Amino acid sequence: MGTMSVWHWLILIVVGMVAFGGKGKISSIMGDVADGIKSFKKGMADDAVDAKKAEDLKSLEAQKSPQNATTGSGTQA
Repeated sequence: MGTMSVWHWLILIVVGMVAFGGKGKISSIMGDVADGIKSFKKGMADDAVDAKKAEDLKSLEAQKSPQNATTGSGTQA
């Protein structure tokens, strides 16, 4: 119960190789993660801008043709 199995040793060796295997390994991995987060945030911001533009376009169209907006409501004047 107190000894380590082969799987424990393999996991420790892999972690040690990743941590100490070369110069800049961890920093390059973290840089890749940071780039992924930045691109995700940029994509989310682009989606928000696109949604805002579409909303503005719809409101402009509604302002340009008010007779179409009233006839589409189902009530007649």
